[in-house]
Amino acid sequence: MSSKITIGFHAVFELVRKDPNSIERLIVSLDKTSKRLSDLINLATNANVLVLKVSRQELESQVQGVHQGVAAFTHSSLEASPVGLSEHQLLHNVEQNKSELLLVLDSVTDPHNLGACLRTADAAGVKYVVVPKNNSAPLNSTVRKVASGAAATVSVVAVTNLARFLTQLKQKGFWIVGADDKAPKSIFEHDFKGSVALVLGSESSGLRRLTKEKCDFLLSIPMAGELSSLNVSVAAGVTLFEAVRQRSIEPH
Repeated sequence: MSSKITIGFHAVFELVRKDPNSIERLIVSLDKTSKRLSDLINLATNANVLVLKVSRQELESQVQGVHQGVAAFTHSSLEASPVGLSEHQLLHNVEQNKSELLLVLDSVTDPHNLGACLRTADAAGVKYVVVPKNNSAPLNSTVRKVASGAAATVSVVAVTNLARFLTQLKQKGFWIVGADDKAPKSIFEHDFKGSVALVLGSESSGLRRLTKEKCDFLLSIPMAGELSSLNVSVAAGVTLFEAVRQRSIEPH
């Protein structure tokens, strides 16, 4: 079985902290010395993770990108989801919680955008991010690096048919809320309480037609400047935190 690589200090640290059993080996550059690196090595050692100290040249011969002196090698089976959660398991899990907030990403194929969305989801307390299996960026080293550890804290669930999955969520009592920059109703006019699946599309084309048809509501973010749209991870942050704000307000 081939290995997959996670690079960057925060991403590797969270992977070691959350799922050390998934790691085949942790490679650390001998040229790097710091307290946080020592803490990472101690954490990995205590979790029985194999730690190999190599020269910077040796590390860079095995990995690409901004590695910050560390790289974790994991099994390829972890590529689709950090905890191996299936769509059936996700539907079962959310059925037990009558006030779940999900983030659904339709056709977000840029790994930097996906990683930033995972980081935003983690910050907003979202536990599950749903993506289509065949029209999404893979959960690769770039995604993990940009996510700064969120790829190990948020479960990414890849579903075979996104439109069908949204229908199944509706049957579980979810409201499906889509982001659309042309929608007349804004996110500040909507009630986000209850079980909600927030759906965002790619920056280039937005939500696909079938996905949009499954939405109960389409909402826009009011724009005061000259530009007509936001980066998908920024749009996710604005909308998720409006939902979090509303859901944290106690009813009178």
